[in-house]
Amino acid sequence: MSALQELAAAAGLSTRWIDWQGVHREVRDDTLQAVLTALGYRADDMAACERELARLAAERAAAVLPPMLVVRAGAAAEVGQIADPALRAYVLTLEDGTMLEGTAEAGDDGICRIALFAPIGYHRLAINGQHLQLAIVPPRAFTVQDLAGERRLWGCTAQLYALRSKGDGGIGTFSGLGAHAKALGERGADALAVSPVHALFAADVERFSPYSPSSRLFVNALHVDLAEAFGTEALAAALVDEGTAALADELESLELVDWPRAARLRLKIARRLLAGFDQLSDALRADCAAFIEAGGAALLDHARFEALHGHFLGLAPPLWRWTDWPAEYRNPRSAEVEVFAAEQAAEVAFHLRLQWLADRGLRLAQAQAKAGGMAIGLISDLAVGADGGGSHGWSRPQDFLQGLSVGAPPDALNALGQGWGLTAYSPRALCDEAYAPFLELLRAQLRHAGGLRIDHVIGLGRLWLVPDGAGPREGAYLQYPIEALFGLIALESWRHRAVIIGEDMGTVPDGFRQRMSPAGILGMRVLWFERDWGFFVEPARWPADVVAMSTTHDLPTVAGWWTGRDIDWRAALALYGEGQDEAQDRAARVVDREKLWGAFVHAGLASGAMPPVDQPSAVVDAACAFVAATPSPLALIPLEDLFGVIEQPNVPGTIDEHPNWRRRLAGDVRTLSEAPEITARMVRIAARR
Repeated sequence: MSALQELAAAAGLSTRWIDWQGVHREVRDDTLQAVLTALGYRADDMAACERELARLAAERAAAVLPPMLVVRAGAAAEVGQIADPALRAYVLTLEDGTMLEGTAEAGDDGICRIALFAPIGYHRLAINGQHLQLAIVPPRAFTVQDLAGERRLWGCTAQLYALRSKGDGGIGTFSGLGAHAKALGERGADALAVSPVHALFAADVERFSPYSPSSRLFVNALHVDLAEAFGTEALAAALVDEGTAALADELESLELVDWPRAARLRLKIARRLLAGFDQLSDALRADCAAFIEAGGAALLDHARFEALHGHFLGLAPPLWRWTDWPAEYRNPRSAEVEVFAAEQAAEVAFHLRLQWLADRGLRLAQAQAKAGGMAIGLISDLAVGADGGGSHGWSRPQDFLQGLSVGAPPDALNALGQGWGLTAYSPRALCDEAYAPFLELLRAQLRHAGGLRIDHVIGLGRLWLVPDGAGPREGAYLQYPIEALFGLIALESWRHRAVIIGEDMGTVPDGFRQRMSPAGILGMRVLWFERDWGFFVEPARWPADVVAMSTTHDLPTVAGWWTGRDIDWRAALALYGEGQDEAQDRAARVVDREKLWGAFVHAGLASGAMPPVDQPSAVVDAACAFVAATPSPLALIPLEDLFGVIEQPNVPGTIDEHPNWRRRLAGDVRTLSEAPEITARMVRIAARR
């Protein structure tokens, strides 16, 4: 093993990996060098690698404890080798201020350990001249069973922008989300999992993918319902005064979201109404002030970034990425940024108040979900990373991996591999900062939700990272401190009484799913992939420690799969990889349709002859009931399947070639109660739950 490979291994970087077909691959040296450099190591040549290895060895010999130890309740805390018995005395200060004293015991291996009897929580430990945080975490996360006992719950998934409601101006609103959640809850649903509502870029409305946010700490303000705070009459008057009432009606009627025009309209009217902020009630203004104070420096940084981003995009030529701004504006703590913020105080205040409205809207939506009888309510969605050019990257560059993009190697669904253009937390930064960035992120997502879906949950154990400028195949896996992250998720889930779902699809490392279940994290199982020797697995044999789903936003809807619409798109967009072709795909689908219908009949959820390819309604009925009949503690049916939609929200591997993240549902909340076909599906689902 070369010094480069040794350094990579020491940094948690895998030099070899196994692809989805079981083929062993080796990471190229230039990839290792690029990733190591991004991680903060000097790997220019073998001599540099050897110096780094020597430095790491010296750090290990010094046995300095990290800023936080994460310890499972009932386990002992390992505090390293402490030769002098007099230095083994410790003081543990609990969250409530109680102080416990004792002495660490040295084991036969020379490692000193503290037997802990403290409650779960975040405490302070002093030992051997060092002061650190000690997180004592529960053995598993809060679960559906903790919430509902043996009752099996069901719910739906939704793309927020797709939800129609009167006066939404062409983009789904938080009020619309709350209304849909309440309507579903009144019909027996216990959850509504929603696509990410992370903050995007107010100055660049062309960027609208919910999985490519500017910051995951804040909320997409384009979903604000301005009528909620200012009143329907005030909103209508503002639209008329701006000459945009007809535009709002037009946008509302479209089948696809026109993000640029709808976003510009939403922001324009928001500016007009927020100009009258002082006319709001004392209670609303006090609520806003409390929100801004609680948001602290992080919220202020986000608002300042939005103002700066708008300024630099207005230059000629425009400067989109903050890394291209003049040096003095790349530092959020610089004097120049302070001067800019003072000069643009009104613009900064606009973005602060816009965030307040967004947060308020999300809070009220969760309240509506609970009022409708939902046990869980909203399930938020945490994207795997953020755009490195966004507000989070600008305000906390030290927390993120620079020069690397998160992605995925080639697999059965994406033969070309994927590069998502996102940056992720640096595992070194997480450890050095006592996991504060990760905890801040978890708390932001659980603030107004009863559950959390973690996108690409395997990223808590390892992430496929691709150097900037390289193809998706030219990446490497970087290890993350999974035990610590799982432990902190468990602690925060109990504190928020929120269930945790992990999106564990794609190339999943051996043993990963076996670690998720004991950790209380529900995996995801989708109808299309639950097969045994090519046949669809009957509902009773599905796992009981997962969320059962008919499909996801990245996969064909049931109606789309039955009609072969997904194959149409793959052929039209040339998404077939080596060894794949359209004819082969269509021939396999003919066989699979027979197998799927046969599985429905065998389960007693369908009867008679297989429906024609162009008549998917009965198939959708059976699929919803099939998923509901599984032993999973939670079944989630996408609204696209509840409504029998053919087109899917997103086709991975495409950007503009397919209208990703733009499709709106044909009906609104009234359809849930007025359409017999949809009502019948909900009744069938509830009966099997």
